[in-house]
Amino acid sequence: MFPIMQQRPVGADGSGTARLDPEEPLDNFSRCHEGILEQLRGFSDLPALVEAANRARQVAAGVLAMFEHGVPSHHGDEESELFPAVVRRARPGAERERAKALVRHLTNEHRHIEDLWRMQRPVVEAVARGKPGELRRAATMELVQAYVAHARFEEREFLPFAREVLGRDEAHLAALGMSLHLRHAPHIAGYI
Repeated sequence: MFPIMQQRPVGADGSGTARLDPEEPLDNFSRCHEGILEQLRGFSDLPALVEAANRARQVAAGVLAMFEHGVPSHHGDEESELFPAVVRRARPGAERERAKALVRHLTNEHRHIEDLWRMQRPVVEAVARGKPGELRRAATMELVQAYVAHARFEEREFLPFAREVLGRDEAHLAALGMSLHLRHAPHIAGYI
């Protein structure tokens, strides 16, 4: 006969204790195997889960860098260089009023997108560091859809208008290009 003993069976959650039935020792082995096999099924999913977690960290880090550096720089370029150039070069009257209305619309969208990002940033930053976070799908989709709509509007309405206004004189486009270049050129401290 087998002695009565305490054993830690491997259950689906990997914990717990149970007294084994000394009268049915083979059933006890079967129950242990069930728990082991259940854990192994979970273990077989682990590579895909690790891959998904790594991908989540990479995507979060990329989005974080984009919204912390790329988007502010892009919005800054538009608001300090492109938008004023188009308003200045638009013909007085209806064209200039249209330029001002488009610029106002796009600038408002920039602020809205930036506000949406500020609400998402803490969770995205946590995910980028591999920390748990609850990223709400609805809030994520709101930000994505807002930026997609903004980019489409700008591509469809503003940039063709800007090309028309600034394209009347190649010097205006060249000046805009130089201004953008200088805005992004490294600043070198000079000595006197």
